[in-house]
Amino acid sequence: MDQKKPSGVTGVVLVGGKSRRMGQDKSLLQLEGKTLLQLTLAAFCQALSTVILVGDRPERFPDVKLPIHPDIYPGSALGGLYTGLIRAESSHIFLGSCDLPYPSAPLIRHLVACATGNDVVVVQGSAGYEPLFALYSQSCRPPILRQIREENYCIYDFYPQVTTRIVTLEEIAHLGDPQRLFLNLNTPEEYRRIAQEGRRCP
Repeated sequence: MDQKKPSGVTGVVLVGGKSRRMGQDKSLLQLEGKTLLQLTLAAFCQALSTVILVGDRPERFPDVKLPIHPDIYPGSALGGLYTGLIRAESSHIFLGSCDLPYPSAPLIRHLVACATGNDVVVVQGSAGYEPLFALYSQSCRPPILRQIREENYCIYDFYPQVTTRIVTLEEIAHLGDPQRLFLNLNTPEEYRRIAQEGRRCP
């Protein structure tokens, strides 16, 4: 049964990373015949009615039929978040990166369901916040812009300035193993390991 997609939330997928440690474009790495970008977009389009991409060199993705917006402030995920908020025609965005092998539509829905009254909805795990799979409101734009102008690119440093809803791992335990839900690939060794294991749904 199809679930109703929420209104007022735009999915924003960041595709502007340099992939320096990987040595090649992470978004185009394949797992079981699909690129990481295709896997991410499938989860986002399953959960959300509107999805856009943020990043430079759109010619890398000739088969993507979604809008691709260049970074207003290139060089950081914080800049990508700001660009996504500027380009979205919605009160909130759901931000994701293109290097997640196990992006979860149910997790997106769960976090989006917490949007009312909150500017940020983010999971806090054992290693800290998961800011690249989180919900942000348009009210985040002023503190983000101040931070960019101060050359502070830590994506979660502005959280204390807005209404932030912290989601615990216990709250999302029914949605899968957090170590898989938030796994991202940064090195060739990590990619080879995941590719050898095979992509299993969390």
